Amino acid sequence: MIYDLNIAWSPSTTPEIFCQTLSLAYSLGFSTVAINHTLELPIPSNPTSPFPSNLASSPARKLPTLLRRATLPLDDPAASNYRLQSLVNAYDILAIRPLTEKAFQNACLTLDIPIISLDLTTHFPFHFRPKPCMAAVSRGVRFEICYAQLLAADNRGRANFISNATSIIRATRGRGILISSEAKTALSLRGPADVVNLLNVWGLANEKGLDGLRCIPRSVVVNEGMKRNGFRGVINIIQVASRGDYHTNELSSGDSERIVGTDTVRSGNKVRSQKRKKGEEDGQPMSKRQAKKLRVAARSVGLDEKLDA
Repeated sequence: MIYDLNIAWSPSTTPEIFCQTLSLAYSLGFSTVAINHTLELPIPSNPTSPFPSNLASSPARKLPTLLRRATLPLDDPAASNYRLQSLVNAYDILAIRPLTEKAFQNACLTLDIPIISLDLTTHFPFHFRPKPCMAAVSRGVRFEICYAQLLAADNRGRANFISNATSIIRATRGRGILISSEAKTALSLRGPADVVNLLNVWGLANEKGLDGLRCIPRSVVVNEGMKRNGFRGVINIIQVASRGDYHTNELSSGDSERIVGTDTVRSGNKVRSQKRKKGEEDGQPMSKRQAKKLRVAARSVGLDEKLDA
């Protein structure tokens, strides 16, 4: 499964254009996408999802699975109006877009968010140092690279994008890189192979590029779902078995392992069955050396004839 956790959406986006973008994403191989809405400050006390219910209603087209995402610009980490916990119930995925160095360090070291999304076409007044970046990766935070920013930028913005993307890949050693599109129209989407080859030019290996489209976004989706659906480590209770059913299942599984004419040998989690040879006893098979010693001992006591018979 291939993910794209950033398809840009705004209230001015028409349903027809948005359905075209989702349909093209599905045809390119993206099975799950996240509709991204960039928030504006201040955030209300009880935020609600602005996405309409019939946003992607197109019975004639095949569309991917949709998730709701919010990206919050972070300027002053000491501000008290960000209300991250109140956004959890309204969106499936949360992301932070730091604008200053203090906000970037706070997002790497302190904030409990899964994604750090950056506008790589801008010039940042600070460097991406390895220490805070690796600390964020060890905490499970992912750095998002959106390739559609490069397509929509001017010459200066493209130079900034290449420089910033190379710096992030170098600071993180290619770990924890999440690849998204941030496409506003269908023309900004690219195939997974094209994106991996493009980032390989800037220092991201092909294996890590594929992980940025598959494993890493899947881990983000699963972890965020566990946070919203679980309670104190319990995710879901499917069925509780009674004590009598447990003993019945245990006896039936034990009876099925008794195979007539075979010796069951357990090795870790595998069960191997070896057929017995004719004439062998229930014990372990006798080696040739042991059989020779037995014959010599039998001759010494005059039991050779009985043994041969």
